[in-house]
Amino acid sequence: MVLALAVGSGAGLGAIAFRWLIRTFTGALSGSADYAGAGHVANPHVPWLGHWFVLLAPVAAGLAFGPLVQRFAGEARGHGVPEVMYAVARKGGRIPPQVAVVKSLASALCIGGGGSVGREGPIVQIGSALGSTLGGLVRVAEDRMRVLVACGAAGGIAATFNAPLAGVFFAMELILRDFTAESFGMVVLASVTASVIGRSAFGDHPFLHPPAFAVTHLSEYLLFALLGVLAGAVGVGFTRVLYLVEDACDWAWRGPEWARPAAGGLLLGVLLFFLPEMYGVGYPVLEGAVGGGYAIGFLVVLVVAKMAATSLTIGIGGSGGVFAPALFIGAAFGAAYGASAHHVLPGVAGPIGAYGLIGMGAVFAGSARAPITAVIIMFELTGEYTIILPLMTAIVLATGVSRALSTDTVYTLKLRRRGVDLGERPVVDVLAGITVGAVMEPVPSPLEGSLPLAEAAAALARSAHGVLPVVSAEGTYLGIATARSAAETLADGAHDSVPVESIVQLPRSVGAESALSAALADLVGTQGAGLPVLDADHDRLVGWITHQSVLGAMHQAANPDGG
Repeated sequence: MVLALAVGSGAGLGAIAFRWLIRTFTGALSGSADYAGAGHVANPHVPWLGHWFVLLAPVAAGLAFGPLVQRFAGEARGHGVPEVMYAVARKGGRIPPQVAVVKSLASALCIGGGGSVGREGPIVQIGSALGSTLGGLVRVAEDRMRVLVACGAAGGIAATFNAPLAGVFFAMELILRDFTAESFGMVVLASVTASVIGRSAFGDHPFLHPPAFAVTHLSEYLLFALLGVLAGAVGVGFTRVLYLVEDACDWAWRGPEWARPAAGGLLLGVLLFFLPEMYGVGYPVLEGAVGGGYAIGFLVVLVVAKMAATSLTIGIGGSGGVFAPALFIGAAFGAAYGASAHHVLPGVAGPIGAYGLIGMGAVFAGSARAPITAVIIMFELTGEYTIILPLMTAIVLATGVSRALSTDTVYTLKLRRRGVDLGERPVVDVLAGITVGAVMEPVPSPLEGSLPLAEAAAALARSAHGVLPVVSAEGTYLGIATARSAAETLADGAHDSVPVESIVQLPRSVGAESALSAALADLVGTQGAGLPVLDADHDRLVGWITHQSVLGAMHQAANPDGG
């Protein structure tokens, strides 16, 4: 609980600092608080350039953040959330601490220089990096490290959008991908803490102010249902365009990666020159679409242009999220749909703004396939409960259409292209009734806590799983030491003589009488290292449980006759 509160506090303060950076760089590079809503105006810092300055703003930003990302944190490139999902699924929640600083600067420069991306992906990665860094400092086990990463992600979303519930469900549905009671409670604490800090800086008011809305004709639900179906297809289309453009940029670019954002920034600048509404996140334009301020033809142009601008920003090596662009596309598409419905069925269709709001949630659900998060965040962004039933109708249908059209989401497709499938789940039903004591192995030769690390490293290198238990001189269990931790500590050549107990970790331990199926979830997080089995007093080792021993038990349970 203390760690969750600390991570939430850090994420809230990080969100404040990040938004300040965006305002600062946007003001410096465009001369406006948000150039997307300013139109074709000159930058007062360089008035002699007129509105032609937008050709150079993305180039200048790319020259600043391109080398920064290339030199210090390659993970900061792109939209951020897949990297956090990968860290949780395959790296035990470990995220390099420098990612928080580099991502903050790179994304703020990218958005301030006209990059058509959102701020939610960066703040998720920033908060997650803070959680991982704190977990590393106190040496928590991998399963708890993952929860701290999720706490950081939830806190970032909560503070940035004044949406504590959405932060919780974003973290649970997309980052952790489970809803255990313990992790849920910790994530809630972090989200609430970050939200309180965010509200103290940004105020306590809804992000959007929708028009009054009420369903006057039940037949209008058919219009909402059709909007959900179409928006789901638009969300999938956005995902495919995003990665198609990214592949095209990878194919076309032959120069050094640090120069790619600046070179590609010139192409982005051309797009911004003709359509300045694409500059940065574009919240003023989004609000204009929801408010019914644009004609149908221009709304369609906004949908296509936002897909192109966001895809180009990511493809050239920019840093920023795709959550806000999905909301933007949904708002423009929904408003265009609502305006068209008014022309066809003027006595049935409700306010255009309601269709814009529902389109926002439906397109996000179609691209990210996170229906719970989509419903919650739209409710919190608007504070309007009257749209909840139409919203749920459209989002459920959009999610179904998305699943029918595509296996992956805008987040998981990036991981699948790396060969990572987050949908795999271990089978545990055949382990019913089997205890840990029935399958545990003998205790590996332990290391005494006072043993110099250089000597311990040799023993760790010879160990079967790259991990050994560490005990005191009296034989009391202290924790485990891993070959990876030893190698990282010895890398600088200044820690050869430190005792091995200085790098111990405390993974989840199990008792000999524990159910094997209950221990399996903890074992999965050990990346093949195994888990210590302790006595009833939890201070002495009595055995060790590994993946091999579990596989043997599963085989025996599935083939009791020895087949």
